[in-house]
Formats: sequence, C-alpha cells, structure tokens
Amino acid sequence: MAYFDNAATTYPKPDEVYSFMDSFYRNYGGSAGRGDYALANNARAIIDETRLLLQELLHCPAKQVIFTPTATIALNMIIQGVISGGAKSIYISPFEHNAVTRALHHFEQIGQITITELAVSKSLEYDLTRIRYQFDANHPDFVIVSHASNVIGLVAPVEDIFALAKEHGAITLVDMAQSAGLVDLDAGIETIDYAVFAGHKTLFGPTGISGYLMKPTAKLPPILFGGTGYDSANQDMPDSLPEKYEMGTLNIAGVAGLNAALKWIKRQTVERLYQEEEEKRKRLLNLLSDYSFLTVVGNEEGCKYVGIVSCVIDGISSDSAGSIFAERNISVRTGLQCAPKAHRFLGTYPAGTIRFSVNCMTTDADFEALRCALEDIEANMW
Repeated sequence: MAYFDNAATTYPKPDEVYSFMDSFYRNYGGSAGRGDYALANNARAIIDETRLLLQELLHCPAKQVIFTPTATIALNMIIQGVISGGAKSIYISPFEHNAVTRALHHFEQIGQITITELAVSKSLEYDLTRIRYQFDANHPDFVIVSHASNVIGLVAPVEDIFALAKEHGAITLVDMAQSAGLVDLDAGIETIDYAVFAGHKTLFGPTGISGYLMKPTAKLPPILFGGTGYDSANQDMPDSLPEKYEMGTLNIAGVAGLNAALKWIKRQTVERLYQEEEEKRKRLLNLLSDYSFLTVVGNEEGCKYVGIVSCVIDGISSDSAGSIFAERNISVRTGLQCAPKAHRFLGTYPAGTIRFSVNCMTTDADFEALRCALEDIEANMW
C-alpha cells in the first residue's frame, strides 16, 4: 500500500514511537496523579517532560500545555469557553475544519454570535488591507485561523492577522493540526492566546493525544468537569493549571508516544522536515502534472504550503475516484475532507477533491506505485 493520506494521520511513525509505547506499558504503566508510588511517579515524569518538549518545539516556555484526546475536543473547549465568556463577533478563515465551524454553527443558530470570513483573494492571498478594514468596520472579539489548510495545504500568515486582531483586543486561536512540528511558528508570541496541536499528524505521535497551548492568565471557563486527582473535596474544578482543563485519566501511553516523537523531531529539526516535505510536494505536483485527466486545485505561485495537494478528475466524482485508487493500493482522502467551507471557496463543493498528502516518510516506492496507478487509470478511462 502506497500511503498518501498523511494529512489524516501520519504513517508510518518513527520507530522510536512504537518501541517507547511498548516499553511504557511494560515499565511505566501507573496512573499519573493518582498515587505516590514509583509507577505513578514515572508516568507523571513522562507527562511533565512531554509538556517541556512541546514548549521548546513551539517556542512557548511561558504558555501552559493542556492535553486532550483530540484536537477537536481542544478546539471545542476553547471555542465554547471563549463564547461563554462573552465573545460575539467571530472571524474565521475560509479554510476552517468542521471541528471549528460546527462548534460555531451551533452558537450562530441560537443567535449568540456572528461569523465573518477573513478576506482572501482568488489567488489565495490573505488580503491584510481588507482584513484591517473588516476589523475596523466590525470589531472582532475572537479570531480563529487554520495555520495550514487540510484541503490544499495553504499556510496562513497568522502573525500578521493576529497583530491586526490585537489592535481591537480580540482573543486569538491558531489551529496547528496540520503544521505543529513542521512549519516553524513562534507560538510564544503575545498575539497568540491559544494554539491547538494534533499529536497524530505532523508531530508523528499516536492517535488519542492532542491538546492546546494557552496563556496562564487566560480567563477560559471550563466546559468539561470531572476528577483530577487533586483537591477532590472541592466540587468546583481546581483553578490550578493544567488540572482545571485535564479531567479524567490522561492517555498516558499516547503521551509516551508523543514524547518519543518530539525527541525524534528535535533530532531531525523542523527546518529539515519542512524542506523534505516541500521537496516531496513538488515531486508530487510534477507527477500529477503528467496526466491531463487530473486538475490540481488551489496551487498558486508565491504561496507557502505544507505537503497537501488536492485535485479533481474530469468526469469522475471524487468519491468514485477514492475506490479507483484503493483498488490500486493507493491511500488517498476524497470528498470534502471535513472542510466544506474551504471547498465552497475553492469551487469544488459539493463533490470535493482527491487529496494526496506527503511527508518525509513518503518513499520512492510510494511515488512509483502512484505513477503506475495513474498510468493504469489513464489507460482504462477511454
């Protein structure tokens, strides 16, 4: 199987991730924060070290790391918390995932918020002049931007957008599900209030461990409640961090896998991983350009991308195309990729696209298998 679905979850993982997760359950299997014995303390030490590794990787030593099972839960915790705190005027990019848009849709339907899309040109440039005008005309309370689109891989200038948002005192949230550990963003800058990461994507960790970064001074009401192993007599959630937002037993094996992945990224360096992914994206584009029945969507000169390429096949729906590739042992993602607003903006709604996503683990054999599959598809189209 040639794997071109890394935007969904990276595969394979570094060998260190597999081996350390196996070692964890054999040697560190206690429940952190639920005892003062060696196994529990060892688990706590892994969690604490993983927080430090994330702070180092994302350049944010002053921000708190909160672990969640998924990035979707992290986004909901922040979005629902900020809106319950009084935010009404919400701005988003045209490329947000349903993890953002469905949460916002709920509050829009009950008349609690208004949603405005940030100005992006047809050449896929964030129009900062128009965005400034938008903010001046309708002051933002909350600005949410996907750092890298999960449909076309476009990287947004979040630093510039958030600088404008902060002129109006807005709360800011960057969704780094497709970029953390790959695109070097200084998440420690003052204009970023929250940053969400997905452990199983560009961080090369396992599924089931994600989270967010936040300023310790942020006034985020909790929306989930439960045991923390701390201050158990109090029926309110503790005010201390991270306990205020980490209820229940953490996926400590997932944290262990993420720990190993972060150490691997540190050795590889973010710069090298992005360079390799950029080169393989160009190789993918060159390969796809050899076949006239394919049309690449959302690839503009001068824009920055991660290793995601979307395309359509003339006369074949994207869902049908998914099975065509699967029959030839090529893993791709088809349809709307949980981002219908992006497809409306790109003009590919409601059919969606065929999405190929590469990274440093994509091999020559993967590319050769894709070439053979494309040759076979072309030969059988007419």
